[in-house]
Amino acid sequence: MSREILQRLAEVIEERRRADPETSYVASLHHRGLDVMLKKLGEEATETVIAAKNPDDAALVSEMADLWFHALVVLSARGLHPDDVLGELGRRFGLSGVTEKANRSATGKRSG
Repeated sequence: MSREILQRLAEVIEERRRADPETSYVASLHHRGLDVMLKKLGEEATETVIAAKNPDDAALVSEMADLWFHALVVLSARGLHPDDVLGELGRRFGLSGVTEKANRSATGKRSG
């Protein structure tokens, strides 16, 4: 069910990015460009961190949903899909975090 939600949300984002920016939030983000989308993603990340520092689980879940949504919008802008991220997570499954990070460093990818 959870993967289906990501799939459906990605489909809706793709549909709405071609809508009228005056009537669609997703279309307005795409119309305003990647920098605006990235700024919004950063804002949502900050709000998620703040919510995680507080005891209100519902607030954290709500902020995390906003963060994931805006991450999907950014993926869409780059022509990517949640399956691309799920594939990468699947590739990493079974690797220790230390090993995976070392592999990224060895291949020149930025670590985080």
